[in-house]
Amino acid sequence: MVQLCSIEQAVDDVLARLPDHIHMGLPLGLGKPNPFVNALYRRVAQLPERRLTIYTALCLGRPPLGDGLQKRFLEPFVERVFGDYPELDFLADLRRDQLPGNIHIQQFFMQPGSLLNSATAQQDYVSSNYSHAARDINAAGLNLVAQLVASHAEHPDRLSLSCNPDITLDLMPMIARRRAAGETILMVGQVHNDLPYMPGDAELGIGTFDLLIDQKDNTTLFSTPNMPVGFQDHFIGLHASTLVRDGGTLQIGIGSMGDALTAALLARQADSDAYKALLAEVNLSQWAQLIEREGGIEPFAKGLYGCSEMFVNGLLVLADAGIVRRKVYPDVTTQQQANAGTLDEAAQTDGISVHGGFFLGPRSFYDRLRELPQSKRLEFNMTRISYINELYGQEELKRLQRLDARFINTAFTVTLLGAAVADQLEDGRVLSGVGGQYNFVAQGHALQGARSVLLLRSWRESAGDVSSNIVWEYGHCTIPRHLRDIVVTEYGIADLRGKTDAAVIEALLNISDSRFQQGLIEQAQKVGKLPKDFRLDPRFTENSPQRLQAIQARHPNLFPEYPLGCDFTEVERDVLRALNWLKSKFKLSEVLELGKAALDAPEPAAFPEHLQRMQLSKPEGLKEDLYQRLLLSGLKATAQAQQRK
Repeated sequence: MVQLCSIEQAVDDVLARLPDHIHMGLPLGLGKPNPFVNALYRRVAQLPERRLTIYTALCLGRPPLGDGLQKRFLEPFVERVFGDYPELDFLADLRRDQLPGNIHIQQFFMQPGSLLNSATAQQDYVSSNYSHAARDINAAGLNLVAQLVASHAEHPDRLSLSCNPDITLDLMPMIARRRAAGETILMVGQVHNDLPYMPGDAELGIGTFDLLIDQKDNTTLFSTPNMPVGFQDHFIGLHASTLVRDGGTLQIGIGSMGDALTAALLARQADSDAYKALLAEVNLSQWAQLIEREGGIEPFAKGLYGCSEMFVNGLLVLADAGIVRRKVYPDVTTQQQANAGTLDEAAQTDGISVHGGFFLGPRSFYDRLRELPQSKRLEFNMTRISYINELYGQEELKRLQRLDARFINTAFTVTLLGAAVADQLEDGRVLSGVGGQYNFVAQGHALQGARSVLLLRSWRESAGDVSSNIVWEYGHCTIPRHLRDIVVTEYGIADLRGKTDAAVIEALLNISDSRFQQGLIEQAQKVGKLPKDFRLDPRFTENSPQRLQAIQARHPNLFPEYPLGCDFTEVERDVLRALNWLKSKFKLSEVLELGKAALDAPEPAAFPEHLQRMQLSKPEGLKEDLYQRLLLSGLKATAQAQQRK
């Protein structure tokens, strides 16, 4: 029977009932009960005879404010968006490599880029597939699970795992077996008032928890504001949208490339003529057979089923638009009838249109989920990660459900031989983690009619240096080249499945930026992977940002900067554009150090609201004067770019 208690009482009980070494499992992302975690962390830090190991992933913290212009921009925005969100105390100590000696934090996925310089985090990182995390955590000796949950007045005897049933549901059979063998394993829950109550598999009896903190959490939920979608990502999303087959299955991840894909699918559905006109100008003739065979460009008559470890905002937007609406059913017979079109109308109401393992997104996403009527929320089944990320276990049913699946994920580098990099730098430091990417790539090969699609910006610019993201070699890979399938950049589509090395190289050259093509060709020829007389098809020798930007300018309505909504004010959007432009063009530290303020800055009167927002209306001293000139230069450059669209 569940015991109601305060946070401190829960900590007392945990310390009294568990052995000296506490092995605590926490959900990744949003589902952590931060106040309880902080209380236990502080208590154990003062008890050198006790040990605490936390097993988790994606520990969410406010973005670092930095200094200079970045800090001036972020400080009020972070305060507005994150409010009184309680930071994890251990996260600050982890970043500074100052964890107490008796405490370890083992993560299998990190908030992207946030812990690159933490030796402690890098050393305690566990490289594991998302679907293997429950197995590995259990084997490590898990004896405590703590989770944020949702409650509903109409269901007083139940709680919902809401945003994070992913690993918890997979752990529960393991916990039951160990408890039956006499082990003590505690489950602690805390209700958050704003967490959407998700029905279905995420619902558990209240007695599942040993301790339930009787003080509901009313603090701000962590959210991920929608960021701007640039022209590169929009063209990537456009190309990828042609590979999605009506009546199929869709998995997408978080980020601007996923948002861009969502925007393109919305246009394909609701603005078919404009969508097709844009495709005609981009000229997809070289991939016409692939698109006809694997995807399509017509509106969705049957709709899609979402099967994604992360239930992202884009999937909910697509559901609201009537694109994600194909339903699947929990048994083989019913699913066979649905596939054959013989399922009666009454049975159709019980179907699921999205299976998700966890969710995280902007505040508007949480609000929308809470606002949905129960009947609609039942179509979104938050469930265990093993069901979504693997085929084994109910394989016949999953194959019937996951028709024409498109598993669409991102990479930051791809080699010319088709290996992809998404989690780690060459020097071994981990940016994020493998997560479920390998699982979905493997399913793309294992399921009939399925494809794995990796989205990639072909080039990047930082501090004025432009480099290719398609390279000859890289010191690490997330997806090995024997699992290569489809790669999409802003310049097109490379179908790599079953191709020879020479054909793979050529396909990737076709979608690389023309500034780097000759150098890549020479590298491949040097080691004998391309013939000495190889010549690139002239159709692909004009892959330039300028060509794409000119097309964008002729179709402005299909390139929304914030296709899924925006948390920034209009002035903040202008400032963010300017700051991103400055970051791409200059090393600001050098500009400040060398006093390079000879920029073509407009008069301050041209942007009074922007200067006020950045507290630079009346600069004091040389540094603030330089900040003002830099900001005005960025505002001028990006305002001109906006006008050209």
